[in-house]
Amino acid sequence: MKKVQLGNTDLEIEPIFFGGNVFGWTLNEEESFRILDAFIDRGFNAIDTANNYSYWVPGNVGTESEKIIGDWLKSRGSRDQLVLATKVGGRNMIQDKPNTTKAHILKEVEESLSRLQTDYIDLYQTHYDDINTPVEETLSAYNKLVKEGKVRFIGASNFSSERLGESLDKSELYNLPHYKTLQPEYNLYDRQHFEEFLQPIAEKYNLAVIPYYSLASGFLSGKYRKEEDLQKSLRGDGIKKYLNEKGFRILDALETISNRYNISYSAVSLAWLLEQKTVVAPIASATKEQHLDAFVEAVNVKLSHDDVKLLTEASNN
Repeated sequence: MKKVQLGNTDLEIEPIFFGGNVFGWTLNEEESFRILDAFIDRGFNAIDTANNYSYWVPGNVGTESEKIIGDWLKSRGSRDQLVLATKVGGRNMIQDKPNTTKAHILKEVEESLSRLQTDYIDLYQTHYDDINTPVEETLSAYNKLVKEGKVRFIGASNFSSERLGESLDKSELYNLPHYKTLQPEYNLYDRQHFEEFLQPIAEKYNLAVIPYYSLASGFLSGKYRKEEDLQKSLRGDGIKKYLNEKGFRILDALETISNRYNISYSAVSLAWLLEQKTVVAPIASATKEQHLDAFVEAVNVKLSHDDVKLLTEASNN
């Protein structure tokens, strides 16, 4: 595999992030350690998490994912070989709305650093935009953290195009850190919002796009074709919306390409994303080691123009 530069940063990664939302949710600590080891063994080096993942699980507080990653990092001693991304500003058990005030960010970063057992975060991302907080206040918090060496680069996730554009303009106006990455929901099924509103901004400002739900909560793996299949996963309720004419068209196209290259549906779905302008590295999770084979297949296959066209047309509304 060949490393790629993460947009306008000096971070180099193999072009898939491991999505850490499964840690402390569908994977316990022992299972998480095993899957992380297998991910690294396959040549990957980028991990994405957040300070509130799995707070929705009964008995969890929402910090489990960062804590598990931190314990794994300490036991493996491989921090300098990894690109570690986390987030701040999302909902959790204590607050039911986004919070990107300066005071909140400066408090939360210390807790994330402690849980992750590191003294710096490669990519610190605004998880959800708090529209009641001026963008320059949020950026001023990041400015302090970058100057202190606690954060290397910053990214944005769930933003409207208007607020994202404003943030980038204010960075320039006030000489504050610029968002270098954008983490939107984007996959073969869910395309319209990103392509219509956010992709033009990513192109204009050279943002590296690292989409989440790259496999549409697992629907694009091909293992869900009828409602009875939804019992196969804890995410089943979220997959039901894909069981329609459009979803089945996409699965048919994935089957065609999968058979052509003898690779999995998941690999084809990720490879399609890697062919989209501004996309640098999809975020995907795995709960079994064999699922990681799709990551390797995705970065090694080269889809033809006709392959990409077939998939894109199948996923048009």
